[in-house]
Amino acid sequence: MRIGELIAFILYFTIVLGMGVYFFVRGKNEQGEKNFFLGGRKMGGFVAALSAGASDMSAWVLMGLPGSIYLYGMGQVWISVGLLIGTVLAWFLVAPRLRRYSMLADDSITIPQYLTKRFKSSSSVLQVVCAVIFVVVYCVYGASSISACGSLLNTLFGLDPRGGMAIATAIIIAYVFLGGFNAVCWTDFFQGLLMLGALMLTPIVAVAMLGTSGAIADGTIPAHFYNFLSSGKFDWASVSTILTGLGWGLGYFGMPHIIVRYISIRSEKEMRKSRWIGITWTTLILLMASVVGIVGRKFLGDSITGSQNLVFVEMARTVFPVFIGGIIISAIIAASMSTADSQLLAASSAFASDVYKTTIKKNASDKNVMWVGRGVVIVISLLAFGIALLGSGNPPIVPAFSTIMSLVSAAWAAFGAAFGPVILLSLFWRRLNYKGAVSGIVTGFVVDILWMILFNFEYYGMNSVAYNTNLYEILPGFVAGMIAAIVVSLLTAKPDKEVTDLFDRFKGLTSLEESDLAESTAE
Repeated sequence: MRIGELIAFILYFTIVLGMGVYFFVRGKNEQGEKNFFLGGRKMGGFVAALSAGASDMSAWVLMGLPGSIYLYGMGQVWISVGLLIGTVLAWFLVAPRLRRYSMLADDSITIPQYLTKRFKSSSSVLQVVCAVIFVVVYCVYGASSISACGSLLNTLFGLDPRGGMAIATAIIIAYVFLGGFNAVCWTDFFQGLLMLGALMLTPIVAVAMLGTSGAIADGTIPAHFYNFLSSGKFDWASVSTILTGLGWGLGYFGMPHIIVRYISIRSEKEMRKSRWIGITWTTLILLMASVVGIVGRKFLGDSITGSQNLVFVEMARTVFPVFIGGIIISAIIAASMSTADSQLLAASSAFASDVYKTTIKKNASDKNVMWVGRGVVIVISLLAFGIALLGSGNPPIVPAFSTIMSLVSAAWAAFGAAFGPVILLSLFWRRLNYKGAVSGIVTGFVVDILWMILFNFEYYGMNSVAYNTNLYEILPGFVAGMIAAIVVSLLTAKPDKEVTDLFDRFKGLTSLEESDLAESTAE
């Protein structure tokens, strides 16, 4: 165990927990559903942008992506390309429109709430369906972050992975439970800066050390390492890799814990600022994560081919003094926690506001809803911890839960396929109706899960038959959800005049009217 690294980690955790306590104390006089789950729509552009980015980039961007590029080469950068295209389109096409529409739709504070109120529906079906998907998928998503924390603490300090996962779970619960949305956004802001600094600095120092005794390179560069076609030629393996990578970008249109940040921004002016900050941050993060994989291959050689996810960790530990290296490596914990906290809050808000308040206790007070949300944070955290435990061990109890990337990709695809098509249609298509929205969400989610199980999982039975298309399930799921929403809307009754009038008002909203609307919803 390196004492300097341990001190750096303790310092980091102290700061994170301190933020939770600070916002708990400060928010005693501002308690309420809207403040706890959305920060009262008062987020500044800089904090909102980095919070959206940090809640997006989980441990895979510091472990999975560099490790994949380190092992297989440039053919793996298509995920970065897809994510960059997706985040740019989301900031321009979704962010400003969703913020405005959510305010017009009775000041909605969650995505299920927005979708229901956009159609002026008294039915709670859509909210319940969304909440169920939220809870299920966020348990899987949260498990990936908890698993990453356990793996890292085991590597650095020799701590049992299960113990490391328990520590990470307890800390995440503590500051989300105490501070709510404000604590989550401000810790994400701090974590986003830490992640960017770590990714910018580590490969630069490593390049400067190449050819010196500090570098430990020993081995050969794999064939086609610098080729953007994964197989070195234009075949289905390369095409499916490109399509899968680009398909990751579709997730941004339906990722609840990311797009809720758009709703929280306090003004149109802050939105424009947030857009460019967010795009710049994401571009740098994805670029430098790819550079880490490439430089890592030159710097470390074949020394970690059996544990390629640790390429960033090993580089940081080699090029920096112990304490500085510990702070740099804390960026991985930052990436894991900044995603997990956002997921917990989005899931708890969906259940508390969209199920508990609409079907269980309709006259519940804001304080009551807030405490129910805090209870859901604990429940989902424990379920996610349980899933992470099932994927731990050697061999793991459930092999499908054993890798960080498999958990992240499954959750990302499920959200993108379920909510992406409907969010886009709700903002751009006047004819979309309530039944079409429900059909699109359910169809996208079901097709995504079935494709993953039937065509992307390998089943080993008596004959060891494997079925694998190598095509990311978000693609067929997204297309199916879009088709279902359009077809069902066209085959059923047109939206009521009240719904189309709301859409027309949204489309014609001026900047001055938007400013007045923001002030009225903040009161």
